Amino acid sequence: MRPTPRTTMTLSHPLLRDFRQADAARVSALALAAFDEFKSNYTDWPALAAILGDISGLIENGEIVVAEIQDQIIGAVAYIPPGRPKASYFQKEWPVIRMLVVDTSCRGHGVGRELTRECLARARRDRSPVVALHTSTIMTVALPMYLRMGFEWAHDAPPVFGVPYAVYLKRLDATS
Repeated sequence: MRPTPRTTMTLSHPLLRDFRQADAARVSALALAAFDEFKSNYTDWPALAAILGDISGLIENGEIVVAEIQDQIIGAVAYIPPGRPKASYFQKEWPVIRMLVVDTSCRGHGVGRELTRECLARARRDRSPVVALHTSTIMTVALPMYLRMGFEWAHDAPPVFGVPYAVYLKRLDATS
């Protein structure tokens, strides 16, 4: 059997907007679909799936940004501002990028980069000299993107259901 050719999708710049409660089901489904390819790497996929299914819960301590094209949500990310509660492997004063997810059919078109740039803009708005995130080497699309954008490894983080993770930082200036 020959692989099915991937349809080339033409995406203009997606509209980025703040999350609305009506987006919760779509954002959660998007997160589950985005992580589905990694489920065999995690020792307790049902537990992680429950967390992913409640991605909108991140709004309690932060801001969720969605990317949409023609009223269809194709990506989302959470931005946790400085001083808000976050995992102990992040310094409290760091803003943090969490749970960047992009519809699998839209990958490779810059949606993740645009969502990350929006988080960087919010970190600048909050006058932070850095922004942090944590990711894993199994994230073979996201991690290289973050590295190209100037994030650097800071330290290892505790594994997530058996998958190794690390914290990455990006120093901010007026142009980065």
